Amino acid sequence: MKEQDIIDSIAGACQYISYYHPEDFVKGMVEAYEKEESEAAKNAIAQILINSKMCAMGHRPLCQDTGSVNIFIKVGLNAKLELSKELEEVLNEGVAKGYTDPDNTLRYSVVSDPAGERKNTKNNTPAVIHYSVDNSDKVEITVAAKGGGSENKSKFTVLNPSDSIYDWVMENVRQMGAGWCPPGILGIGIGGNPEKSMLLAKESLMDHVDIHELKKRGAKNAVEELRLRLYEDINKIGIGAQGLGGLTTVLDVKILD
Repeated sequence: MKEQDIIDSIAGACQYISYYHPEDFVKGMVEAYEKEESEAAKNAIAQILINSKMCAMGHRPLCQDTGSVNIFIKVGLNAKLELSKELEEVLNEGVAKGYTDPDNTLRYSVVSDPAGERKNTKNNTPAVIHYSVDNSDKVEITVAAKGGGSENKSKFTVLNPSDSIYDWVMENVRQMGAGWCPPGILGIGIGGNPEKSMLLAKESLMDHVDIHELKKRGAKNAVEELRLRLYEDINKIGIGAQGLGGLTTVLDVKILD
């Protein structure tokens, strides 16, 4: 596997996710639109869907905030990599190439010396990179761009054994209001130590929207019961699309533990 192939793949992924919503998200939004009863919320969902189609056709960003890049990379111990530099440098070079593409230049959100001068790096690097290994001969890379509206609303807590995860999540969703640009997907990580639970929450968001399949077959364990309960009750709060009220605040609730 050649260095340039990795760079080009990362760059292509950054471009692709800037203007294409995943199909499962679009289907979830269409379903939300069809059942919505609030005219304001229905119009907001329609605007998101129209914007999605226009961005896909024109290859232009879905949002002015094109996010900070998160990379999950699983490297097979038997993979043959031809690299002239550290893998981290290669991955960041791919991000830089993707974000500075002259045909669709994306916003640079990352600064260096974050506690000091906070100078923009001018290519949206460095990415946040999470490594893992297995015994295969493959390299698997997942690229995500998390916008500030959702990333900056991340919450963490340490609960006592007697505390309720459900109550804590519900309280925080109410406090967040519309600042994370709903409708969206809520990712939750439970257990491990602090950094592990936060990573689990981020990883959970990489999964497909499947809450309706879960509703149809029913919960088989405590995590699935919690997913369904949170999904139903968060959507009863009434925050709705872009904070305009209505029936859909979350399209899905994801949990890893």
